[in-house]
Amino acid sequence: MDDGDETVYVTLICDERAYDVVLLDCGPREMDVVRAVREVTGLSLWHSRVLSRQAPVTILETWPQDMADDAVAVLRNAGALAEARQAPEHGEPTAPSP
Repeated sequence: MDDGDETVYVTLICDERAYDVVLLDCGPREMDVVRAVREVTGLSLWHSRVLSRQAPVTILETWPQDMADDAVAVLRNAGALAEARQAPEHGEPTAPSP
């Protein structure tokens, strides 16, 4: 590589914050919410049921905003109370939400 070829290394930095999808409550249609959790997470039906019964629980962590909003929409259409929250950055203290 004496003819001027150089290797350039680039570090990509993403300014977009990550979001967590939080299932707050299943609502009255538990089985529909379990199916929605399964659809969003790819977990088995049994694991989705266990996870949904632990509400409030974070079901997806560090997702882009548009994908997190889509997951929240699927959960809400099934009758759940869910929201997308900004994930804390590394070193940022986490405080419980009200």
